[in-house]
Amino acid sequence: MKTPGIVIGGITSGVGKTTISIAIIQGLLKRGYKVQPFKIGPDFIDPTYHNMISKRRSRNLDVWLMGINGLKESYLENSIDSDFTVLEGVMGLYDGMSGRNNFTSTAHVSKILDLPILLVVDAKKAARSLAAITLGFIKFDRKIRISGVILNNIASERHLRYIVEAFDSKIKIPIVGKIFNDKSLIYHERHLGLIPGMELNAKLQDIITNNSKIIAEHLDFEKIIQIGKEINYPDKSKIEKFSLDFVKRKSIYQESKKLLDSKVKILVALDKSFNFYYQDNLDLLHKRAKIEFFSPLDDSCVSQDTTGIILGGGFPEVIADKLENNSNMRRSILDLAQKDIPIYAECGGLMYLTKTISGYKNRKKKHRMVGLFDADTIMTSKVTLGYTEALLKSNRTYLGKLRNVRGHEFHYSNVVVNNADLELIYDLKKGKGIMDGRDGFHAHNSIASYMHTHFMNSTFSDRFLEGCVQYSRK
Repeated sequence: MKTPGIVIGGITSGVGKTTISIAIIQGLLKRGYKVQPFKIGPDFIDPTYHNMISKRRSRNLDVWLMGINGLKESYLENSIDSDFTVLEGVMGLYDGMSGRNNFTSTAHVSKILDLPILLVVDAKKAARSLAAITLGFIKFDRKIRISGVILNNIASERHLRYIVEAFDSKIKIPIVGKIFNDKSLIYHERHLGLIPGMELNAKLQDIITNNSKIIAEHLDFEKIIQIGKEINYPDKSKIEKFSLDFVKRKSIYQESKKLLDSKVKILVALDKSFNFYYQDNLDLLHKRAKIEFFSPLDDSCVSQDTTGIILGGGFPEVIADKLENNSNMRRSILDLAQKDIPIYAECGGLMYLTKTISGYKNRKKKHRMVGLFDADTIMTSKVTLGYTEALLKSNRTYLGKLRNVRGHEFHYSNVVVNNADLELIYDLKKGKGIMDGRDGFHAHNSIASYMHTHFMNSTFSDRFLEGCVQYSRK
């Protein structure tokens, strides 16, 4: 089964890839296509904008986190019932893990899936020079297929005429979008980028939808659709054999009824404070256990039949006062943690399990959190960003003998450890972690780290679920 599709790449970050991606999704929907969106890279926020427009769950595609086979599997499984796929790129087209090659970049993923690229070029402060920049991108790696250009932030018709004249003499690929600078098309941002779609009220969501319709009018969908149909797309029959871990996990899924019969019920925190989840992760858990969502902000406690808790990333610092005020929920989670319920927490979830959070917008007040770990979270103005690779150095967690864990970290906070005896179970071969290249608090049966992980191509979720099964039998 082959599905047409395109990759939206940019010359740099901040050129409007998300804005243009959702406009293309909007325009394709208007023309009767079933559109499956994807986000290249580990970003949690941009997919929420895809979801808003497409009404389908956007998926992340990341070579480092998922492996090539895991990436292909996710793409094929989730696009099989769609008419068109739209993949929003990450950073600049060729930006990946290092400067030596394209590994993990938008260009890398486009090549793996054999999908054409529409290159978004920011037209501000240049005209003829844009042709030189674009030509450089085309020639930089001849194996990468840039099939169309979208010009963003055009100042005027005269400005556009200069750009088109330069392109006509130098660039052989078509311009498929001409978007003029419009200051009324506003998108709200915060320290980690766009505000997650879940936090936007109905009015702001309507504004984003209307913006995408306006931008779609400046795109040449006849050419875009033609480009999306011209490439030979991957077929399931051509997928390489999956990695050993992936095959093992598939065989375990065939026995999923046994786990469902064991009354495994996992609560996943989902509200304005905690909403950073990979859809594939939730799907993998759902295949083997009962998944329910709860709100540390609004719910009073964790239900007693819960056998596992997941606290994802997000922005607990923004409304830390409300998390603090829900003392019943904080006590409920602490009580269950001390009774050895399996808890897995990432980034925002880690912050919630410390004693306090302070420093957001330079506020000095310390807001009390769960307090499972004797540490305090302090917001900073410095970002920690990058891929991680961890070596698990403890055999006493529900992760068992799992050794290498790949992930990524992205935060504007530091965790200050108050107790030198706190156990940190990860030694990082790559990344910063909580302190000095170490990550992953462990206490009772809880693990909390700055590192975000993807369950595809890993036995991580299997180990967590097995821990939940054991807890259910106590």
